[in-house]
Amino acid sequence: MKRQKAVELAQSRTVPVIRLPEGKVTDFYGSNTFSDEVMKALLSPEAYRKVSLAILDGDNIDGTIADEVASAMKSWAVSKGATHYTHWFQPLTGGTAEKHDAFFDISFDGKAIEKFKGSALVQQEPDASSFPSGGIRETFEARGYTAWDPTSPAFIMYNEAGTGTLCIPSAYISYTGELLDSKTPLLNSLTVLDKAATLVANIFDRHVTKVTATLGIEQEYFLVDKALFNSRPDLVMSGRTVFGHPPAKGQQLEDHYFGSIPPRVNAFMVDFELEALKLGIPVRTRHNEVAPAQFEVAPTFEEINLACDHNLLLMDLMKKIAKKHNFEVLFHEKPFAGINGSGKHNNWSMSTDTGVNLLSPSTKPKESLRFVTFLVNVIKAVRDNADLLRATIASAGNEYRLGANEAPPAIISIFLGSQMTQVLEELENKEIVKIEKGENPYIKLGLNRIPSILLDNTDRNRTSPFAFTGNKFEFRAVGSTANSGVPMMVLNTIVANQLTKFKEEFDKLRENDQGKKEGVVVKILKRYISECKDILFEGNGYSKEWEIEAAKRGLSNVKGAPEALKAYISPSVQELFETTKVLTRREIHARYEIELENYIKKVQIESRVMGDLAQNHVVSTAIKYQTRLVENAKALKDLGLNKESDAIVSLIKEISSRIAKIQELSEEMTEARKSANNEVSVAKRAEMYNSNVKVYFDKIRYEVDKLELIIDDEDWPLVKYRELLYIR
Repeated sequence: MKRQKAVELAQSRTVPVIRLPEGKVTDFYGSNTFSDEVMKALLSPEAYRKVSLAILDGDNIDGTIADEVASAMKSWAVSKGATHYTHWFQPLTGGTAEKHDAFFDISFDGKAIEKFKGSALVQQEPDASSFPSGGIRETFEARGYTAWDPTSPAFIMYNEAGTGTLCIPSAYISYTGELLDSKTPLLNSLTVLDKAATLVANIFDRHVTKVTATLGIEQEYFLVDKALFNSRPDLVMSGRTVFGHPPAKGQQLEDHYFGSIPPRVNAFMVDFELEALKLGIPVRTRHNEVAPAQFEVAPTFEEINLACDHNLLLMDLMKKIAKKHNFEVLFHEKPFAGINGSGKHNNWSMSTDTGVNLLSPSTKPKESLRFVTFLVNVIKAVRDNADLLRATIASAGNEYRLGANEAPPAIISIFLGSQMTQVLEELENKEIVKIEKGENPYIKLGLNRIPSILLDNTDRNRTSPFAFTGNKFEFRAVGSTANSGVPMMVLNTIVANQLTKFKEEFDKLRENDQGKKEGVVVKILKRYISECKDILFEGNGYSKEWEIEAAKRGLSNVKGAPEALKAYISPSVQELFETTKVLTRREIHARYEIELENYIKKVQIESRVMGDLAQNHVVSTAIKYQTRLVENAKALKDLGLNKESDAIVSLIKEISSRIAKIQELSEEMTEARKSANNEVSVAKRAEMYNSNVKVYFDKIRYEVDKLELIIDDEDWPLVKYRELLYIR
């Protein structure tokens, strides 16, 4: 039987020996990237200077310099075994895309040459006909352009044969100029945030000329044996198990969390971390997560564009390395019912070019006021744009996870911890006094008495979707499959917009001679704190009491993705993106349409997989087992064992009832799907899939999982949870 063979194969795996390179990590870190050191060694001083300016300030690179960079890239890549190059970009599919072109070409006289021009480095034209566009272009308008992003280093990826491809991180736009990727809006938002945050930082330090958003992405995932994975069509097709009775032992003992890493898993981790380090991905942390077969990897903080690129690259790398170890990596937010799902915790902050983390507390009064200013403005931005932030985490997979007592609820709230809450309360209640010339404003305002806040000495609250954790904010609600560039683009934009409003109000009050700048800052912050109390919450986000309290406060609790996504097309959001020039109205609508279509397709696939498994695997097996029971009952009756026969008959009746229910519900689900597919409006179609199709998932699953407990273990066709989760 397929299941038994898969289990036997999974149990026979051995732990491979991973050969580590000689020397320290620093000896090979970034060795497969076209790093700053490589550029400095291979480029002329002028070319290196211009590329560096392009990276720091976004300056354009002219054709001559591009040709020199391309030549250097090609020489470096070929020397490391690369035969092809590709623009590595992020279409609106949630993942990455690439089209490989050979360095090899034929000259006019028929001779073979290696060729890579600056024009090929700067721009490519992949066929865009099958990428999502949200109505921006028709299928026949297939052209799209990829453009080199010099702020993210090019890198080499190797295949199993050891041949490399030079990957050039790139932006992706339509032939009419609209943005069709996740990278370019993120870059736009970083520019806007840099400008707004720098102006506010200059209130406290005029030497600041640049503010950079930083990000550390914790990636959760599951590992299952490849043979077990391939024997489950639902995992292969949808990334999650649509059926499966919980095992007797799940995560209730909490013995897996931070436990000893299984040897075979550890070998996989060492292998992919080694390759990640060669690609300049600064992975530092590995550990067992709460659920059995669940793990986590986390890197050091990086500039946010690079961090998002590295996270996507890491996910791709993990999948490739896993296959070498006969594993499959599951990034779905909820691959198994009854145990914790996976998230992607985004730890976000802002740093200046003077070396200051703007969200890092300080014991010095001036630095404390700067810290509180940025802290409160972030809170205000999230409070005023909570529905938009909720839309960025809306997906078919994340619906199974949000609010499931394992992840933050769908209610966007902010956790500060008792110490920071006290600081803001004291600031709000301080009396504004007039500061005379020569007086120390910090003493006069009582700001020298703000208690010192030790780094990482704040409380922790895993039920909060947006929590301050010492020197950063942690957006915990992002799904594990998500491209972090999307929620981070929105966070950058709303914070930039809020900082701009703050600076405008500050300047206006100063012009009207409202007092010293410290007093003006405090006056504005006091009002902000008062306005934002409704979104601050320190308690248990999982509780029903919080849902009731949040409703009283007027906070949204949108649990369905189609409804949550509507925030993208609200007039205020469209105005926000157009004002900041991060996205146009057309690009916003396109993303809304794409997200709805993606939701529909994923739910549709799950529905079809569920129907197939129910009919062709479960029901057919149940009928065969039932037939054997009928024969057994007849034999018992012939022997005069009526009581024993009645017990078997009762079991036969239960199986018959559950088979009938599965067939009935499956047919109804199919009809609901057909009805939804006939709907012209994509928004209405998504709503129907959410309310009319998904409603059958748990009902069908209940009947199937009950049959799993009845039918002989040897006959059950689907690999069980105890095998998926515990055979490693």
